[in-house]
Amino acid sequence: MKILRRFLAILIIMLSMPAASIAAWPDRPITLIVPFTPGTGIDLIARQLAAHLPEALGQPVVVENLAGASGNIGTEKAVRADPDGYTFLVTVNTLVMNRSLYKNKLRFDPLSDLVPVGQTSWGSLLLVTHPSNAANTVAEVAQAAKAQPGKLTYGTPGVGTPHHLSMALFLDGIDATMLHVPYKGTSGAVTDMLAGRLDYMFLPVHVALPHVRAGQLKVIATGSPKRLPQIKDVPTLTESGLKDADVDMWYGLFAPKGTSDDVVQRMNQAINHVLEDPSVAKAFDAQGMVPATSNPAEFGELVLKDAKRWDNVISRNEIKAD
Repeated sequence: MKILRRFLAILIIMLSMPAASIAAWPDRPITLIVPFTPGTGIDLIARQLAAHLPEALGQPVVVENLAGASGNIGTEKAVRADPDGYTFLVTVNTLVMNRSLYKNKLRFDPLSDLVPVGQTSWGSLLLVTHPSNAANTVAEVAQAAKAQPGKLTYGTPGVGTPHHLSMALFLDGIDATMLHVPYKGTSGAVTDMLAGRLDYMFLPVHVALPHVRAGQLKVIATGSPKRLPQIKDVPTLTESGLKDADVDMWYGLFAPKGTSDDVVQRMNQAINHVLEDPSVAKAFDAQGMVPATSNPAEFGELVLKDAKRWDNVISRNEIKAD
């Protein structure tokens, strides 16, 4: 059965591509650069792709972790790689956040120096608080924050992280201020949140839910455009009255500028095929992610729209990376 699946996957992709392109690529191993450490959600995505893509492409796929500078080191290596179809970048929407946070420090432009190949998944964030907090809705959070300007606190894993920018977007939406308490990573912030030493925080769904189910945290709203199946009774930020408040994180694949359209299209078809595998969906779910497919143009539109949105949030709040 596995041999048949591999044959059918290769056949489908081959039939959709010009003969010359098929003959030319790939004829050697492909590298997926992950600009973060092993064990992260992005790393899991890359390793699922590396495990399944050979069935469709007929060549080994290896993962190279190159962490540092909030993902900028690994990203720059991908940008500088030969655009021959043998190096791709697997990353998250911090790619476009960093474009604004490090605008005077980056030696590349994520929007012009990379080619969108395709989305792989969504990751959701939840607005949580300690159960002892009297607020249960976005309206009640807004009321409490406005009654004590700058007094309530919120934690993040650091300045410029998705958690931080999501809270900045949220506070803009409710027209209120809180005191930002940045940590060096998520664990310290979660520890203080569980102890009731922080008032609010945005947390990834897979991090928050075990504590929610144990009664240690309370969810105010989900940052997704739709309610999450794991907590169907919790409204979204949009349902709670905030416009354009979707703070979901997208994950996806990029190629260096100059990579041929044929290669980009074939890789897109290959990753979309992988994302249909139930075992991949199960692995993603364990990390709080949902598989998502797209064509290169659709993914490019999403990236551009998100870049503009987060640039506005960063500029309006004068956020600067550490």
